[in-house]
Amino acid sequence: MLRFLTAGESHGPALVAVVEGLPAGLPVTIEDVAAELARRRLGFGRGPRMKIEQDEVEFLGGVRHGRTLGSPLAICIRNTEWPKWSEEMSPAPGRTEKPLTRPRPGHADLVGMQKYGFDDARDVLERASARETAARVAIAAVAKALLSHLDVHVLSHVVQLGPVRAAADHRPKPADLETVDASSVRCFDPDAEAAMVAAVKAAAKDGDSLGGVVEILGYGVPPGLGSHVHWDRRIDGLIAQALMSIQAMKGVELGDGFETAGRRGSEAHDEILWDENEGYSRGSTRAGGTEGGMTTGDLLVARVAMKPLATLNRPVLKTVDVNTKEETVSFKERTDVTAVPASGVVGEAMVALVLANEALRKFGGDSLSELVRNHDSYLASLG
Repeated sequence: MLRFLTAGESHGPALVAVVEGLPAGLPVTIEDVAAELARRRLGFGRGPRMKIEQDEVEFLGGVRHGRTLGSPLAICIRNTEWPKWSEEMSPAPGRTEKPLTRPRPGHADLVGMQKYGFDDARDVLERASARETAARVAIAAVAKALLSHLDVHVLSHVVQLGPVRAAADHRPKPADLETVDASSVRCFDPDAEAAMVAAVKAAAKDGDSLGGVVEILGYGVPPGLGSHVHWDRRIDGLIAQALMSIQAMKGVELGDGFETAGRRGSEAHDEILWDENEGYSRGSTRAGGTEGGMTTGDLLVARVAMKPLATLNRPVLKTVDVNTKEETVSFKERTDVTAVPASGVVGEAMVALVLANEALRKFGGDSLSELVRNHDSYLASLG
C-alpha cells in the first residue's frame, strides 16, 4: 500500500515528499514529475507567482538509473523564491518584525492561531497554503506512471467556472488530455471556454474571485477496487476524503450525485449489461463507476466544487486585529482570480493516489512485473 507524507511551507526553502510502497522497477524520471508540476501552473486567472516558480525537482532517494528500487521515494521541490524569504522564514531562533495580526476570512489563519497558540498568522498560512499541493502532484506523477502499466488513466476538466457551465455531453477521453490542457481554462467545451474566460475577466476587473467545479475521470479502472466490508475501505469514501483534503474544496459527488437524489429509483441506477466480447458493463454513469464501495470496472466519474478564493485583490472582507480587537480588513497575500483550472490537476493527483493505493492493495507485488502479472491474471479470471 502507498503511504506518503509532505513537508514544507509556501515560502520555505523547499517542499519535500516521501512515498512508501511503490514496487521496484517502475520507470520514472524527474522530467515526468516536472511535466505534471507544469500542468499544475496552468489556467487563465492565475497570479504572477505561477510565472516565477519553476518547481525545481530533485530525487533524494528511491530511484536509481530511472527506476524505482522498492524503497521509499523522496522528492524535493525547491522554492526559487527562497532567497527573498530566507530571513522572514528562517528556522533560526528569533522573531519577525512584521507579524500578521489580521486573519483573513475563509482561510485557516484565525482558527489555526487559536488552536496552536500563535500570535502571527504566518505561522499558519505558510503550511495551509495550496502551495503544498505541488508535493502531492509530484507524488501522483509516479502513481500515474504506475497506473499506466495497468492501462488506467486519470484526467480532469473544468465543467463549471463561476456561473458558466460546460455542456454535459462534452467529456474528454485520455487522448484528449492535451486538448484540455491547451484550453486556457482547461475546459473541453469550446463554447463554454469563451464564456468562462469572460467571467474571469469580469471578476478580475472588480478585484474579486471565482470558484467552480472540476470533473475527474478514471478510464480503465478494474472492477473490485475498494471494499464493501469496512467503512474506511469504501472506494467512494476514499475518493471523497482525498478530494475534500484539497485546499478550498467544499463539495464532492460521484456520478450524478446530488441530482440523483431528486430522481425516482427507476431513473437513478445504472443497468447491468452483458456483451460476449466486452463482458459486463453499465448502461450509464449515474453512480460514477462505483457500487457498494467498490469500482465497477466502468468509467469512474467524480466532481469536486471549489469555493471562490478568499484572498481578494480588492480587500473588502471584514476581520479583527487579534492584538487591538479593532475592526479592519484582511491583509492581502498574493492571490489568483481563480485557481479552478489548476485544481483539476490536483484532483487528478488525489484520485490517482487513491486508485494506485487500492490497486497495490488488491494486486500486490514487490516489483512492477509482479503487479502487472497479478492484475492481468485477475482480469482474465473475470472472463
